[in-house]
Amino acid sequence: MKSRAGGGNVIDVFKAKVLAVDDEEKLLESYSLFLSDEGYEVLSAPNGVVAISLLKQHGFDVLLLDWSMPELDGHAVMEFIKSNGIDITIIVISGNTSVDGVAKALRLGAYDYIRKPFAPEEVVTTVNNAIKHRRLEKENKSFQNRINESDKLHRYIVNSSPDIVYMLDQKGNFTFLNDRVEKLLGYSKQELMGKHYTYIIEPDDYHLAKFVFNERRTDDRSAKNVEIRLKCKEGTGKARYLNTSTMFVELTAMGVYSRPDQYGNQRFIGTYGTARDITERKEAEDVINFQAYHDLLTRLPNRALFKDRLGLAISHAKRHNQMLAVVFLDLDRFKVINDTLGHAMGDRLLQIAGQRLQRCLREEDTLSRFGGDEFTLLLTNINNRADVIVVVEKVLKELKQPFVFGGNEVFVGASIGISVYPDAGATLDTLIKNADTAMYHVKGQGKNGYQFYSEEMNTDVHSRLNMERDLRKALDQKQFEVFFQPQVNVNSGEVVGMEALVRWHHPEKGLIYPDEFITLAEETGLIIDLGNWVLDTACAELSRWYRKGYDYIKLGANFSPYQVEHVNFVPNVLMALRKHGLPGECLEIEITESTIMKDLEIIVKKLRELSCYGIKIAIDDFGTGYSSLSYLQKFPINTLKIDRCFVNEIKRGDSNRCIVDAIIYMGKGLGLNLIAEGVETKSQLEYLKDLGCSQVQGFIYGKAQPPEILLTQLQESRIAKMVV
Repeated sequence: MKSRAGGGNVIDVFKAKVLAVDDEEKLLESYSLFLSDEGYEVLSAPNGVVAISLLKQHGFDVLLLDWSMPELDGHAVMEFIKSNGIDITIIVISGNTSVDGVAKALRLGAYDYIRKPFAPEEVVTTVNNAIKHRRLEKENKSFQNRINESDKLHRYIVNSSPDIVYMLDQKGNFTFLNDRVEKLLGYSKQELMGKHYTYIIEPDDYHLAKFVFNERRTDDRSAKNVEIRLKCKEGTGKARYLNTSTMFVELTAMGVYSRPDQYGNQRFIGTYGTARDITERKEAEDVINFQAYHDLLTRLPNRALFKDRLGLAISHAKRHNQMLAVVFLDLDRFKVINDTLGHAMGDRLLQIAGQRLQRCLREEDTLSRFGGDEFTLLLTNINNRADVIVVVEKVLKELKQPFVFGGNEVFVGASIGISVYPDAGATLDTLIKNADTAMYHVKGQGKNGYQFYSEEMNTDVHSRLNMERDLRKALDQKQFEVFFQPQVNVNSGEVVGMEALVRWHHPEKGLIYPDEFITLAEETGLIIDLGNWVLDTACAELSRWYRKGYDYIKLGANFSPYQVEHVNFVPNVLMALRKHGLPGECLEIEITESTIMKDLEIIVKKLRELSCYGIKIAIDDFGTGYSSLSYLQKFPINTLKIDRCFVNEIKRGDSNRCIVDAIIYMGKGLGLNLIAEGVETKSQLEYLKDLGCSQVQGFIYGKAQPPEILLTQLQESRIAKMVV
């Protein structure tokens, strides 16, 4: 069983055991439920007495401990654990929110402190982090044990000691050094002989060396295993991973005295000492500490370190009456790129994005990878919102530039939410939550932009969560239906095509149109399953019409950019046609201009592959996007669909009709088929017909309807030849 901890690392928790102690039975049941789902073995105790009994009988990895309980409280349980040397990580969970309560628990050895009430995700994340922390400690302990075993071996080899062995005179000058000093520090013995010991001491450690390096004591009070830093000779020190200018050593030293004279007096001669290289151990500790507070992929601060810095920044801002901003950033289209180009390219994209973001910040600001493709920025010491906007617009400009991987040029944007202290919250969790809320508001407005948090967004988020919940149920409960709107040849009056349009029969809200739920389906990833269902259902219906003799009707199917970008877009389309025994010529795929322009090279390759099977390509809502002649000439496009907003403005003598004129003349010049959408009046129809627009659809010929109604009308010849 695997579980994800904060920061994205996968932790194996299959054998991890958790003891939950609380006098509230419902809380114990809750712990058991959501921690068991994460793969933990959970035992419960209703009070401190039972908890101590279980601790005597079993070994546990993590203890979830209520602080206030009858009989034996959390303090007593922690005292028992401490006095009995029980190896367990303690997470205190309490309704006591006082600083003293938290400090007391932490002083007694608690790993973390969670305040009631809490979210289950907070407990799961904290337990996961605790397990990760225990694993790192064990690894460090194992590493330390290996070092100790190595030390025993080195001590045994006295004549070729791996340690620096030295002697000092009464003034602290070197009188003896073994050959090891040259290998470790790069100095020859001749360079150091007669020099004062401070010659090789790191200046910041002078105060420590004064008491231990030239030790005078000989009894148990003499210096033993004292950590100190020595300077390496520039360019010749022992090669190390992190730092080559200094070396950590463990120093053991004692005073050396002459033989007692006839009166029993001894004269101080100097100091004898050994310096053992512990740099690798210190570096390993630094690495472990770095891993605990940084994202290993981008090497940026992780969520834990970001929250720590944000907490300090809030305290400083409060004390000095200053403002700060939390910026929550989510990379747009990252999932598509990750799925298309592979995880290695996705990881590389995150690394480069992190580097670009870092260039936009001041030295005092903090950038962290919050998880997945989410980044957070902490902007301190700001004067107003304008200061934040400068940074955010710089970020959007940086991310707008293309990312090039192995010849592939890809583009990402960013949805950015901003919360400003103290207006948008006074605590770190509130500021992060509100920035996240503002970010999702940007996603709902079309992505690639920024928004400051406002109170009104909470209402929008609540509504969005309800809609998302209902949307996830809709597919399973078969609440969707495919309607069809006829496309008519204006010259013959014949129905030549049907556009498939999805409708949602919500059990409470009634009929919902695509404009109200497609964007949410795209954000949640449900658009892939929904789109495949719509295509399969529409193809099944078309196959039924073909068997009844209406094999001249073409199916128009809309595709979201997320569907087109998906790695299985082409196979899914071909599979639907094969499943229902339909030729490629019966299908016309409708996509928007922006879909093509997002990733020209990859999208066009897919469209050309579909064209090889006879499938037609239509540009939907033409005129509202890029409207580039270059892509119309180069790419396999068969049809332009004139957007209804232009058709609505057709009035004799109105200058707005010039747009429709231009689109039709351009389409005819390029040899493309033309379909006008939203035709409602006879005057619009006549105007389009005179210009040479061959096909139309709209209320003038009928709105989108269930397939059974349209089939009945076809059979009764009500639509087969339409006359207006």
